[in-house]
Amino acid sequence: MNFDVNSLVTVAIPNYNNKELLNNLLLSLKKSISLSQVIIVDNASQDGSVDLIKEKFPEINLIENNVNKGFACAVNQAIHLVETEYVFLLNNDTVIEKDTIPSLLETIQKSDDIFSVSSKMIQYYNKDLLDDVGDEYTLMGWSKRRGYGKNISEYPIDEEVFSACAGAALFRMNVFSEIGYFDENFESYVEDMDLSFRARLYGYKSYYSANAVVYHVGSAATGSRYNKFKVKISARNNIYLIYKNMPSWMKLLNGLFIIIGIFIKYLFFYRKGMGEDYLEGIKEGLSTKNKLVKTNSSLSNLLKIEYLLIKNTITFLK
Repeated sequence: MNFDVNSLVTVAIPNYNNKELLNNLLLSLKKSISLSQVIIVDNASQDGSVDLIKEKFPEINLIENNVNKGFACAVNQAIHLVETEYVFLLNNDTVIEKDTIPSLLETIQKSDDIFSVSSKMIQYYNKDLLDDVGDEYTLMGWSKRRGYGKNISEYPIDEEVFSACAGAALFRMNVFSEIGYFDENFESYVEDMDLSFRARLYGYKSYYSANAVVYHVGSAATGSRYNKFKVKISARNNIYLIYKNMPSWMKLLNGLFIIIGIFIKYLFFYRKGMGEDYLEGIKEGLSTKNKLVKTNSSLSNLLKIEYLLIKNTITFLK
C-alpha cells in the first residue's frame, strides 16, 4: 500500500465541543497524514476546542461557525474546500490507526463505481467489540449498523454495503458534483444514508474496508445513544429519506413494511419514555417533506436497490 496520502486525501472533521477527544484524534492523524491536509469546521464549540486547534495544531485549516449548523452543513463547508481526489470524513470522537487511510484508498480504487468506503469502526472503550462495519437499509425504513457488539474477528474481508457511515469514511470527490452533497435539510443523523441511497440511484456503490481500523467513542456530541433530540430528528429524517429517494411505486410496494417499522419503533421509544418525541419527528417529516428535492433514477438502479432492501430485511429478521 504505497500511496502518497497527502496528495490524494483531505481529512474533514466537523467539531462541536469534546476537545480532549479531538486532541486524541489529531495526534493519531499526525502519524498518517500532514495536518495541513486537515479541515476542521467548528460548530460554535464552547469548551476551548478552537483555542486548542489554534495553539497546538496551527497548520490545520480551521473554519469557525458562529452557531451550530449541524453535521451536514459543516461537512459540506469542508468538502467545498477539498482539492484532492478523495475526502476522509471523521467524527471528532474517533482515533485512527496508521494504516487506516492507505487501506481505505486500496479499497476505493478497486472500482470507479465505488463512491464511499466505510472503516472498520471498533468501540473505543471495549476494543474487542465492533461498533460499525458499514450500514444497511431495510424495507421497514430502518438503518442498521452492521456488526455492532460483535467480536472484532468478524467481517474480515472487504465487501459491499448499502451505505458507508460518515463518521469514518472515504468519499470520491468527483461524484459529489454529479449526485450533490449532504442534504442540509437533514441537519444531523441519517444524512449519510440519504447520500448513499442517492449515490445508488446514480449507479454507485459503497464498500467496507476490513483493514481500515477506527476506534469510536460514540454519541460524544449528544451525550447518549438515545435522547429526545436524536430520537425526534432521526424519525423526521427517516421520513425525508423515503420521500426523496423512493418513487411512488416503491413507496406503495414497501408501504406496509414501512408502517410496521414505524409502529415497532414507536413502541420501542414509548417504553423508553420518548414515544411522543418519535411521533413529533414523524409528523414534522410528513408536514415539511415537500421542501426536499426528489432524486430520479433509472428503473434498473431502482430494482437493484429494491433487491438489496429485501435481502437486508431477510438478513435482519434471521
